[in-house]
Amino acid sequence: MAVDYTVIVVYLAGMLAMGWWGMRRAKSKSEFLVAGRRLGPWMYSGTMAAIVLGGASTIGGVGLGYTHGLSGAWMVFTIGLGLLALSVFFSARIARLRVYTVSEMLDLRYGGRAGVLSGVVMWAYTLMLAVTSTIAYATIFDVLFDMNRTLAIVIGGSIVVAYSTLGGMWSITLTDMVQFVVKTVGVLLLLLPIAVVKAGGFGEMRDKLPDEYFAPLGIGAETIFTYVLIYTFGMLIGQDIWQRVFTARSDKVARYGGTVAGTYCLVYALAGAVIGTAAKVMYPKLPSADAAFATIVKDELPMGVRGLVLAAALAAVMSTSSGALIACATVANNDIWARVRGAVRADSGGGEPHDEVKGNRLFILVMGIAVICVSIALNDVVQALTVAYNLLVGGLLVPILGGLLWRRGTGAGALAAVVAGGLSVVGLMWWYGILANEPIYYGLLTSLVVYVGVSLATPPTDPATLAAWRERVAGRGAEPVAAEASVTA
Repeated sequence: MAVDYTVIVVYLAGMLAMGWWGMRRAKSKSEFLVAGRRLGPWMYSGTMAAIVLGGASTIGGVGLGYTHGLSGAWMVFTIGLGLLALSVFFSARIARLRVYTVSEMLDLRYGGRAGVLSGVVMWAYTLMLAVTSTIAYATIFDVLFDMNRTLAIVIGGSIVVAYSTLGGMWSITLTDMVQFVVKTVGVLLLLLPIAVVKAGGFGEMRDKLPDEYFAPLGIGAETIFTYVLIYTFGMLIGQDIWQRVFTARSDKVARYGGTVAGTYCLVYALAGAVIGTAAKVMYPKLPSADAAFATIVKDELPMGVRGLVLAAALAAVMSTSSGALIACATVANNDIWARVRGAVRADSGGGEPHDEVKGNRLFILVMGIAVICVSIALNDVVQALTVAYNLLVGGLLVPILGGLLWRRGTGAGALAAVVAGGLSVVGLMWWYGILANEPIYYGLLTSLVVYVGVSLATPPTDPATLAAWRERVAGRGAEPVAAEASVTA
């Protein structure tokens, strides 16, 4: 394992070095939080693919393939569909807004009526997303070093917190590009063909497995529909995804670069399912489907290659973890704490100027420590992530898409939809169970009915607010672009 250890150590050291390099570039709030809004198509596509394809998409995607065969690709496939929908239909408008958070968009559209509450919901979602990604370090380090779970979480989490705190989005962008390349080589170019060959080829796989393993809808139509509601729609409104859209140099980069990343996700989804199906042929009685990825890597790959593929899994986890961490810190600082600080300053008659880069860096550090602590204490990550996604989609999908698509939507309608959708989801999860499908179905319907009903029953949004909104959507009236050389990669 010495060669594999060397590959992993070099990879982790490289992540820290890029964090240090990114610190030298992050001199303003825009540079620190959204990489100066200067990413070109190559870097934008790579980082967007890296953020959406995390440990769940890699280790979990292979596990679904092990359990359900090729239809196990549907979870990651719906993530790719969501990214494609976001890129084609909404990303240009989102990029032109030149805001930092989803809640800022809601404030612009509705006149400051729904931002605080939506910020709290988004903060809870990004926190739990970061936690579930951080816990995945325990699985990978256990395969590598037979390491204690707590120590693995502390080491993996600390590396992500370190480079994210140092350089913000610049560091995360640079590390994500490396992680994108490592995942592509490790999973698509190495693990996929090796797994198929070791399983005896597709013909042998068809002979040894039931026909349902090769049925496109074998996982079940209801499960696929639920994946669409949670993951496809979740891609449309998550702060971690929007914050990457904000990094695009132009609306064209956001649209076409995101389309490339979404297409890549579809390929990645099928690859994970095929690898899992091959693992089922080789190891038909594993104790856990999630062990399929680690088992096939540990037992079937030669040294060096094994280290690179494990680095690919680590890259998948780190990219999602760092993206969720900076999103969590951005929401906590800009949507929650900034409002509290602003209210205190208004009451006290002013205050000292605030160093925004230093403040955001501090929030990443604090949120990172909180994520590590929660990750150590938490056991059932599937339930935690389900709660987070249900709250996100049930509470925020309708107000956000309504604001983008329906002029008659009002701030009162948006606020009522957040409250009604959120409370419905929580109540239905208590009644049906956290992992049931009904909470997201009925919660989303409740949010839609309340949004439309209250919006129609209340006065339209102030014309001045709508006029300012249209100016921002058109790319006018926003902050100036940093007067630095554009990143053209």
